[in-house]
Amino acid sequence: MLRRAFRWAQVVLLAGVVLTLGWVCLYAVMDPPGTPLMLIRRLQGVSMQGWTPVPLDRIAPALQRAVIGAEDSRFCSHHGVDWQAVDAAMDEDEEGHKLRGASTISQQTAKNAFLWPGRTWLRKGVEFGFTELIELIWGKRRILEMYLNIVEWGDGLYGAEAASRAYFGVPASALSPAQAAALAAVLPSPRKWNARHPGPYVARRIGILEQRAAIVARDGLDGCLRR
Repeated sequence: MLRRAFRWAQVVLLAGVVLTLGWVCLYAVMDPPGTPLMLIRRLQGVSMQGWTPVPLDRIAPALQRAVIGAEDSRFCSHHGVDWQAVDAAMDEDEEGHKLRGASTISQQTAKNAFLWPGRTWLRKGVEFGFTELIELIWGKRRILEMYLNIVEWGDGLYGAEAASRAYFGVPASALSPAQAAALAAVLPSPRKWNARHPGPYVARRIGILEQRAAIVARDGLDGCLRR
């Protein structure tokens, strides 16, 4: 009886590994039909606003750099998890400060593409697994492309193309540095902040992110994206 249960456990584990690898490989060459968060928002009654995934070459480099400057300045140099940021976040937590986020763009992409929202250790562990797989199978260009195409930018608003048109009336390829910084600035709270009508805090953040994007360009921190 115990042996049979062990064999079934092995079969289930192997099937899970095969399905996971297949899922990740599939998304390496095609866009997902949606994400778990999109489904959750739809069930909450939020309609989708013209989601249109586009290739990375049709997303302004200004937005790519602004997002790297805002979310993950070591995107091109880490292998999925930025352990320096994790250590810093844990040190702050031990000192009694509010725990800050340490998720890389790769981790956020894995979470958005494959997983449900949440902060449990189980979900975080699965996120790490998916992160390592997409780093290995997709590479940096596909990771950022996927991130920019599925990230939430407002109620029912997903992806750079839809957000660019909704906020500024231009395609993602035509974003100015200021517009790109505005989109990057609202990513931490996309349902609360508005890129077209920023409040004082977001306006200051936009200015900072314009400077950070310029540093990303100057120092080649987006070099892994350039063919």
